[in-house]
Amino acid sequence: MNNSKETKEKTCCGPECCSDDNTDTAVLENDLTKEKSEEELKQIVKDQYSQIALQSKEQNESSCCGSTSACCGDVNTFSIMADEYKSLKGYNPDADLGLGCGLPTQFAKIKKGDTVVDLGSGAGNDCFVARAETGETGRVIGIDMTPAMVEKAKANAAKLGFSNVEFHLAEIENMPLNDNTADVVVSNCVLNLVPNKVNAFREVYRILKPGGHFSISDIVLTGELPVQMKAAATMYAGCVSGAVQKDDYLNIVKNAGFRNITVQKEKLITIPDQILLDYMTADEAKQFIRSGSGIYSITVYAEK
Repeated sequence: MNNSKETKEKTCCGPECCSDDNTDTAVLENDLTKEKSEEELKQIVKDQYSQIALQSKEQNESSCCGSTSACCGDVNTFSIMADEYKSLKGYNPDADLGLGCGLPTQFAKIKKGDTVVDLGSGAGNDCFVARAETGETGRVIGIDMTPAMVEKAKANAAKLGFSNVEFHLAEIENMPLNDNTADVVVSNCVLNLVPNKVNAFREVYRILKPGGHFSISDIVLTGELPVQMKAAATMYAGCVSGAVQKDDYLNIVKNAGFRNITVQKEKLITIPDQILLDYMTADEAKQFIRSGSGIYSITVYAEK
């Protein structure tokens, strides 16, 4: 495993509210104070991202439910580090909801004619970038567990007239794909939301062809998050409290059978003080900052 090749600092911010009624906000904020099953955690994510799917990126930016919500300033946890897609070939603004934490296709080594699978494909952002690289002779498959996202992605693909881009409603731990299907797997800030990451990476290994590879951008930790942040469902759906330790993450990848594991890019995420104060006292926030614990976005490459 190599050391990261690039380190930058970014900022994130936590959502305060994201509900069409008065019942969901309190539940969403405190739902993890008691241990939840995998299915309950998945439902929290589905509920949050279903609401995001119903809005454009611009609408999300001006609401309390979006990827760059004004509820807490410039950005929130859903745009922890939305790297700029606009310069990439294949970029489609209708598919960009600002939900990523990296640019996994940058390191994906996609070739013409490749079959590419995108895990947690959302509205199709990375799928359409991948399609520009694999071309008309390739195939791009998006997997997402949120019906509203799959519907939005299919509509975007239809507008673009792509016959070789498809989207499936499924969970990453149980994909409706044959063994050895993909040349390349990509994913952007999604696997941290999967409760059983061991099974998820086993599935990635299963669907990759021998010699295939993945490029995945995700959130990891060094050190421990404060208990209050771990307990907040908004922090889970916002890709923070569901993250695991960086070393543990890379070991999961290794134990799934992958080789040539490389952290291609790494970015430190700085949580603004005003967001920390939503979850802890000022003294606790100072203690967390001094602890040296960190939240990072990493883009990992590995081969089967």
